Amino acid sequence: MSGMPAAEQFLELHWKQLIAPLCVLALTLAAGYGAKRVMVRLLRPWVARSRTPTAQFIFDAVKGPFMIWVLILGTHLAMQSSDLDPRATRWIGRTLLALWILLLTILSSRLAGTLIRFHGSGIPGALPVTTLTQTLAQLAVVILGVLVLLNLWGVSITPILTALGVGGLAVALALQDTLSNLFAGFYVAVAGQVRLGDYIRLNTGEEGYVTDIGWRSTSIRALANNMIIIPNSKLGQANVTNFYLPEKRVAASIQVGVAYDSDPDQVVRVLLEEAQTAAREVPGLLAEPAPDVTFDPGFGDSSLGFTLGYSVQEFAVQFPVRHELRKRILKRLRKEKIDMPFPTRTIYVHGQKDS
Repeated sequence: MSGMPAAEQFLELHWKQLIAPLCVLALTLAAGYGAKRVMVRLLRPWVARSRTPTAQFIFDAVKGPFMIWVLILGTHLAMQSSDLDPRATRWIGRTLLALWILLLTILSSRLAGTLIRFHGSGIPGALPVTTLTQTLAQLAVVILGVLVLLNLWGVSITPILTALGVGGLAVALALQDTLSNLFAGFYVAVAGQVRLGDYIRLNTGEEGYVTDIGWRSTSIRALANNMIIIPNSKLGQANVTNFYLPEKRVAASIQVGVAYDSDPDQVVRVLLEEAQTAAREVPGLLAEPAPDVTFDPGFGDSSLGFTLGYSVQEFAVQFPVRHELRKRILKRLRKEKIDMPFPTRTIYVHGQKDS
């Protein structure tokens, strides 16, 4: 309670000295409020014209902390116009500058992540836009801001780097799995052999579209619309089949068995005609390279085997294309009176000889 009388006594003795700083603070806040209204009026039409998430984010990011920055500036100007001790003025000014740098670092970090998320893919030679790259960009901005703050307060970085070097081994051992996933994810993103949107299959059986590469794991969306989470270290060690490299086009085939009394030339012609017609009508089935038919696997136990080869736009399209082709082939074979026999076996039964 002794602080209250002291403060009241200070105000009674020095209230005249507070008039000028308070007026400076009030004028700065008023000018800042007016500048904010003008800025909002000018930026809002730009945001409406651009219609991009980045523009809206920049508008919200500047609009939100604007008055906080004005308050920091007003407080600094008020301190400069007061009769405070120069050492106190310098200390308060340095604190306000540190607060301003901290707010700017947070804003820049969020802005860096947003810019990479929406525009990083358009930068030639840039890393793929993933959660990992966004995190690395934000971390770089934060480190830069921390270094500026340390320099502002006169803190030497050399002892800190020395301490980090001494304790780096212990940290690496304690976070071995985490660091392994981090560096594996960074390698996967940089190598470009597994990209966002690619359809991949691991030697352990997991397969699907790559949706994100994070600092710890990679997310894959299966065809059944389930999410598969794979640690980056496991992905880096796995044998991966990427169905989108070197191109999305995938070769597929259908085997057809017909009766032994069928004309092979007629079967080949029918299959080719149906495949060529379907290439013009079935989405995802490619006309180039042209479909082809081979007499393979050839002579079966109860049928003649033919293989229809064709190409589709991408891996997942082959399933609806195969469905449509099978229906068309079955209808055409029935129309051409070409039988598709059931498997048959001939069993010989020998009676026992009389003794």
